[in-house]
Formats: sequence, C-alpha cells, structure tokens
Amino acid sequence: MEAKEFIESGILELYVYGLLSETEIQEVNEMAKQHPEIKKEIVAIERAVLNLSSSFSPFISNSQFEKIKAQLEIKHSKVITMKPNRSQYIGWAASVALLIGLSYQYFELDKSKNQVVTVEQEKSKLEEAVVTLELQNKTTKEVLTIVRDENNKVIPLGGQAVAPTAKAKIYWNQKTDAVYVDASGLPEPPEGKVYQIWSLKLQPTLTPTSIGLLADFNANDTKVFAVDKTSGAEAFGITLEPAGGSASPTMEQLYTLGKV
Repeated sequence: MEAKEFIESGILELYVYGLLSETEIQEVNEMAKQHPEIKKEIVAIERAVLNLSSSFSPFISNSQFEKIKAQLEIKHSKVITMKPNRSQYIGWAASVALLIGLSYQYFELDKSKNQVVTVEQEKSKLEEAVVTLELQNKTTKEVLTIVRDENNKVIPLGGQAVAPTAKAKIYWNQKTDAVYVDASGLPEPPEGKVYQIWSLKLQPTLTPTSIGLLADFNANDTKVFAVDKTSGAEAFGITLEPAGGSASPTMEQLYTLGKV
C-alpha cells in the first residue's frame, strides 16, 4: 500500500486513539519506519489531540480527570492489556478530550438557556417600566391640562385651627362645573380616616354639600383628585372624616377653607 493511500485510509487516527489491534499497531510502526511522511502525519495527529485535550483542561480538576480516566480504563479494559506505548496514552488523551468536550458543550448549552431566561426576565421588567412611565406621563399631562385650562377658576384653601399649615387648591371649571382638588399641601390622613370635600353656600344660611372623598390618598403620587361636579358654590372646605365619609362636615376637623 502506498504511503498516501495509507495516510488517507484513516488508520493513523485509529492508531493515535489506541483503537487498533496489536497486529495493526505493528503494521503502522513498520510503515512509519519505511515512510517519513507517515511518521510525520502520526506526530501531527498526536499534537492535535494533545492540544485539544489541554484546551479543555481549565474546566476539570485533577481529581475529576482521574475519575474519568478510571471509567475509561474499565470500559476499555482490552486496550489496557496491550503493551504500553505512546499511541496508547495519546488514545487516552483523545478519549478524555472527547468526553470533556461533550461536557463543555452541555455546560455552554445550559448557560445559554439561563442567559435566554435572564434576557426574557429583563425584557419583562423593561416592558413594565415602560408601561409605568407611560402612565406617569399620561397623568402628568392630565394634571397640566387642568392647571393650564383658562376656564378653571383657582380657589386657594387656607389652613384652619386644627391644621394651620395645611393648604389646598380647588380647580373649578366655570363651563362644565368639573371640580379638581390639589391636595399636595395636606398631611397624610391617619389610618381609618379620609378627607372629604364640601361645596358650601354661605347665604342665607351655611349649606354644605359633599362632592367626594380623597380616596387612596397615599397611592396618588400627584395628589390631584377629580371629585363630583358642583354649581353655585360660594366656598369650598375640606374636613377629615371617618372612612367612608360623613353626612355632614365635622367642623372640629375642618382642615382647609376658601371662598370663591
């Protein structure tokens, strides 16, 4: 058999991997002695296998390597009984490199899956943040629309005896009778209490009409609330009432008051 044909037959790879019989090994050794190009090809294959083995070495410890080698010795006991030679150890290196390579590929695949999950989670968080930002922008625009509306009459409400530093603003639309309350100057209500808004007529006698509660006070970041429409109001007041509101204002808990 010609040297080129011998090289291309694939027997040299099996020789390096330690998978040939004793007779076949002798045949390869004889051919290598007679043909330098065969010897050169064997050396090249051995070098490639050793490089492959060392490239994966950071991923396993010495103890793990010995366990893998022990398993291979059990599985390929026939090979172990052969006379020790360089090709036998190169074969071990190739087998271990193959096993480590498969383990590494599994590790990379699992890592890729985890990265995909992480990306999906980050995407979900980003989408939630975008929705929250859109809602905040929408709320901000609505508040600005109220403040800038020339049809809205602004009635400042000053603090009273129970809360001298409290303050609020009423935006009362003279065309639609819509009423908005800016309660940013009010302290947070105690648990079990709620602010109640009153439309007041002063003449001929004081007549209060409830136009709404400032529910979910703490959850409203802008502290701007829409309440019921009213007409003919001469003043507005805000009292602190039990949860659910009261039929008439508790004057001892009058926080703010302002005339139109």
